[in-house]
Amino acid sequence: MFEKVIQIGLLFDFYGKLLSSKQYEAIELYYVHDLSLSEIGEQLDISRQGVHDLIKRGEKRLNTYEEKLGLVNKFNSNNKKIKKILDCANEINKDIDGFRKDTICDNILYIEKLATEILESNQEVK
Repeated sequence: MFEKVIQIGLLFDFYGKLLSSKQYEAIELYYVHDLSLSEIGEQLDISRQGVHDLIKRGEKRLNTYEEKLGLVNKFNSNNKKIKKILDCANEINKDIDGFRKDTICDNILYIEKLATEILESNQEVK
């Protein structure tokens, strides 16, 4: 369940404004503010089942947007690459002290490769 909350949270951050106002509000109250279906129903003046249906339809739309646009996947992929860049930079700093030029050169090439991939992926249009 916790993984689903994180996934819906990311999808909501990227695509939430594309939902209907009712779906947006229901998902925000449920996932961000952690309200129960009954509490949300009271606020939106609809039944508990109506809230459930709104949330499910909203989740489905968020997932559809991700399938078509892939922005969350791209974001996660770029974050992994940036972490690898930072790891390489740390290794370079360590290697400079030990003068291991072969490792330094390998890490520099790897950083250039990752940075290029990130730049190219930011130019892609799906």
